[in-house]
Amino acid sequence: GDGGGGGKGAGGGGRKLPTCAEHDLENYSMYCVSCRCPVCYQCLEEGKHGKHDVKALGAMWKQHKAQLSQALNGVSDKAKEAKEFLVQLKNLLQQIQENGLDYEACLVAQCDALVDALTRQKAKLLTKVTKEREHKLKVVWDQINHCTLKLRQSTGLMEYCLEVIKENDPSGFLQISDALIKRVQVSQEQWVKGALEPKVSAEFDLTLDSEPLLQSIHQLDFIQMKFPVTVPPVPLLQLEKCCTRNNSVTLAWRMPPLSHNPVEGYILELDDGDGGQFREVYVGKETLCTIDGLHFNSTYNARVKAFNSSGVGPYSKTVILQTSDVAWFTFDPSSAHRDIVLSNDNQTATCNSYDDRVVLGTAAFSKGVHYWELHVDRYDNHPDPAFGIARINVVKDMMLGKDDKAWAMYVDNNRSWFMHCNSHTNRTEGGVSKGATVGVLLDLNKHSLTFYINGQQQGPPAFENVEGVFMPALSLNRNVQVSLLQFS
Repeated sequence: GDGGGGGKGAGGGGRKLPTCAEHDLENYSMYCVSCRCPVCYQCLEEGKHGKHDVKALGAMWKQHKAQLSQALNGVSDKAKEAKEFLVQLKNLLQQIQENGLDYEACLVAQCDALVDALTRQKAKLLTKVTKEREHKLKVVWDQINHCTLKLRQSTGLMEYCLEVIKENDPSGFLQISDALIKRVQVSQEQWVKGALEPKVSAEFDLTLDSEPLLQSIHQLDFIQMKFPVTVPPVPLLQLEKCCTRNNSVTLAWRMPPLSHNPVEGYILELDDGDGGQFREVYVGKETLCTIDGLHFNSTYNARVKAFNSSGVGPYSKTVILQTSDVAWFTFDPSSAHRDIVLSNDNQTATCNSYDDRVVLGTAAFSKGVHYWELHVDRYDNHPDPAFGIARINVVKDMMLGKDDKAWAMYVDNNRSWFMHCNSHTNRTEGGVSKGATVGVLLDLNKHSLTFYINGQQQGPPAFENVEGVFMPALSLNRNVQVSLLQFS
């Protein structure tokens, strides 16, 4: 305890050297490391610290001062780092504030750009609607003017003929009657079939599909984390959603969960149904795809892969799909004109309009020989139903065969005509009535189309060199009801 007090005296004194607590005449000159106290020579001679580690007092003083200075330097460095860190945090506060304002401004600008783009697109779409309306109005006005002129000419001719008929002079009458009869016949022939039908309908075949855009808007969000971009992983086929219907296959897939790599699109591949090479049948962002117009009674292999800016990912597992042995179809409510009325599980069709409207079948044919029959359930007032085939994008507000997307036979109660591109050919005697059956034979091996009424071929083969993908098609008005009968 006394040694400790002497140590304090040595640390606190500066002008007078402290003396040993046990030997008043001796100054401290050594330092016992073991006892951690200063000692004098006499203490050493007496052997009190004989086996201890004893060092010169001045050397130990300098050593401890150096250690303390070094420790202080370390603390000073940490204090300096802390001050710099505080400055950094204060700068970070300012940067967060500034960046927040910048991001808000950028977000507002991006959203405003989207709104502007949508506004511009709305203007474009409105322009299309306006043009379509003006076109329809012009066509109708032209038809009104043309019909008015024809009607005026016919009325004038009728009035003149009535006056001539009143002529009591046979010789005078016979001098002009031949020319007048021919003129009346020519006037009658000018009212060709279809001349008294509107060239356009009041309906606008313009449908705006805004659902994908709405989904994109709902999914619009920030990318919270940034990962190194690599190729996408293997897509997972959703086998419970993969199916076949007739000669169409539907495939669905999704990306594995917790996949952070962005996907820009997918590539769906299908073989030829005969074990041949794969070919791309779809490239896009959707995760569900239906392929129509495949071969019946065939086995197809399908696979899908994803891609992004880094490249194309690996293929999924291959799924095997079997198409139907025989074509089976109903009328398709999803693509039919809205005036078409379907019943009997979509196997019976009629119409609630006096104008002809088109309905397609749910099957698509591209190969093989296909035959189906339709039963005329109701036939009133001698209408002209039309039977045949068409492309998926056929015009549906007029008689089948009036555009270049359909090949048809239209028939009344006495005769029939074949029609494609509004060209009427092969007038054939023999019509339909209630209870009649109309058969359609599509031979894509010979690329021909033939029609039958009540089991008998109606005229020659109607069309040849038909190639591509075709849907069964029918046009009728409210005076007719037709049902599908059989397939082969």
